[in-house]
Amino acid sequence: MNEIRLRYLLGVLLFVLTNNISAQDTINDRVNGVSLVSERFLLDSIHLPPILRIRANYAAVIPYCFMPYNDSGTVFYEDNNQWEGEGLNGTRVAIQELHKQGVKTMIKPQIWVANGVFTGKIEMKSEEERVKFEKDYGAYIIAFARVAAEENSAVYCIGTEMQLVVKSRPQLFLRLIRQVREVYKGKLTYAENWDCFENVKFWGKLDYIGIDAYFPISKAGIPKKKDLDMGWSKYIPVFDSLSSVVDRKIIFTEYGYRSIRKCAATPWNYSVTKKEKIDQRSQVRALTAIYDNIWDQDFFAGGFLWKWYPNHQYAGGKHNSMFTVQNKLAEKTVRAQYTKFSKK
Repeated sequence: MNEIRLRYLLGVLLFVLTNNISAQDTINDRVNGVSLVSERFLLDSIHLPPILRIRANYAAVIPYCFMPYNDSGTVFYEDNNQWEGEGLNGTRVAIQELHKQGVKTMIKPQIWVANGVFTGKIEMKSEEERVKFEKDYGAYIIAFARVAAEENSAVYCIGTEMQLVVKSRPQLFLRLIRQVREVYKGKLTYAENWDCFENVKFWGKLDYIGIDAYFPISKAGIPKKKDLDMGWSKYIPVFDSLSSVVDRKIIFTEYGYRSIRKCAATPWNYSVTKKEKIDQRSQVRALTAIYDNIWDQDFFAGGFLWKWYPNHQYAGGKHNSMFTVQNKLAEKTVRAQYTKFSKK
């Protein structure tokens, strides 16, 4: 009788320990990422200590291509006018340097349309332009997929915020997914904007649901915790439902806030105005709300903070009103969160 009871108690203890370890492993698998700005120069080991200090375990490397206007069929990459850091070699070097320091990578190709036109407005007006665009864009995506394969990048993103193309030509992305998987064996995602991610029909063909998470969660000038928590509460059931339906976890391919008042009202807005007031504490509160409400959800895989500059000592600071947390109060907030969800 005593032996049976002992075996039972040992079995219960083993079950509890196993489940606790599993839960901790799930937490430790979170993507605690930064979106690394590609520069005129090649990334070097001297640029990495600040990334390691905030305990980031992933970095998104972003090689841009360029379009002269949003209905142009022409896509340029590996162009002579391009910065060294955002080409094929620059991307390769960045990944190699990050991997040496134990930081995993996602390659996230993005189109830059001249004059800052939103990529969600890309749409061809003629069949000739459409054919040219799909050929050029496909070559661009496959070229960097090969780099991802050769350098063992953990995640590859096949596009960013291309909602009209996704709507009108989903077959382009289905074809690209097949072609990319022929050369790259890692995880795939696509980064869609916060207001139309539910319209993407091919999430089930990818490994993650990628969302650029600029959700409006509070209109307040100086948002309070309860307002921010309430703002997220209406989106959480949507995330949970979508993740369950397509059987994929959600990853925030971009997330972040500017260090200004009303930063959570229109988080996507990067236009600088004379009326805006720098407010580092609002940035801290908004980021804390993401961490408190989203980061440990079962449907969530993690996210990439927008954005991080290699020359840390010159980035951000108290007079900077843009997204980076570098040399601001929010840098400590990110570090505390990433440390909490870190294996190190």
